[in-house]
Amino acid sequence: MALKKALLPKPAPVSPCGGALLAPLDRERADELALLLKAVADPVRLQLLSLIRAGDPQESCVCDLTEAVDLSQPTVSHHLKVLVEAGLLTRERRGSWAWFAIVPSRLADVAAIFS
Repeated sequence: MALKKALLPKPAPVSPCGGALLAPLDRERADELALLLKAVADPVRLQLLSLIRAGDPQESCVCDLTEAVDLSQPTVSHHLKVLVEAGLLTRERRGSWAWFAIVPSRLADVAAIFS
């Protein structure tokens, strides 16, 4: 009989209120997700991601993005830098311009937060 009990799955821990307790995010994962959410929590950054993602291939030159969001090049560059630091975009220098491309796996990480 003891052998059969050992094979059964352990019941989920229950809170004093009667609900099942879920394991919280560990601090490292929470910090990583917070950085990602902060990066996309700005309307201009969401616009930039949308513009770049709509391209074929999914990349854009900073010179095209400034006009599309009606902001100065230094402001757009700042927003793009935040997105690169969060891993949502890659940056490649081509001549005197910087080109930015989507990192699909990081966009999937954003979507996974809400699933």
